[in-house]
Amino acid sequence: MVLLSLSLVIIVSGIWFSGTNAYKFMKGYWLFKTGAKTELASAHEAIQKVVKKKELYAQRPKKGEMMGNLTIPKIKANLPIYHGTDEDELEKGVGHFAGSVLPGERDNSVLSGHRDTVFRKLGEVGKGDLLVVTTEAGTFTYKVRKVRIVDADDRTVIVPTPRPTLTVSTCYPFDYIGDAPERYILVADLVDVN
Repeated sequence: MVLLSLSLVIIVSGIWFSGTNAYKFMKGYWLFKTGAKTELASAHEAIQKVVKKKELYAQRPKKGEMMGNLTIPKIKANLPIYHGTDEDELEKGVGHFAGSVLPGERDNSVLSGHRDTVFRKLGEVGKGDLLVVTTEAGTFTYKVRKVRIVDADDRTVIVPTPRPTLTVSTCYPFDYIGDAPERYILVADLVDVN
C-alpha cells in the first residue's frame, strides 16, 4: 500500500512539473512569435540602446573629481560620488572604485562609502530597492538583486559582469567599533536609463 501511494505521488508530481514547465515554454514561445513585450523586455531594449553606444562618457573623470550623485530613495539619501576610493574621496562622499567601469557602462561599476558617514542607513536597503546614479552621461536606475555579507578581503565584489551592474559596498557590522571584519554588499542591475 505504501509503495502504491508513493508511486502515485511521484506520478502526480511528474505531471504537475511537466505541466508548469510546458506552460512556461508555451508562454515564452507565444511572446516570441507574436512580438509581445513584457515590462522586462521593454526595459532590456532601453538598456541595450545605451549599452550599444560606443562611449557614454566624453572623458573619464580624474582621481578625486566629483563625478555624479547616488540617490537612494528608500533612505532618502542623495550623496556625491567622487572618482577614487582613497580616504580623501571617502571623506567627501561615496567613492567610485577607479578599476571598475563608470555607471551605465556594461560591466560592474563599484561604489564604496564609510558605514559611519554616508552609508549609516545602508542596512535598511535590500532586495528590490532602487539605487539611482546621475552623471554627465545620464540617469541610471538600478534595482537591488542581491544583498551579500562577505569578508573584508573578499575580491568577488569587483569581478566583471556581463551586463551593467552596480555594486555598493560598506563596512559591516554597522555598529562595530574599529576596523570591521566584513562588508555589506548590494548588487543591483540596470533597469532604466534617462
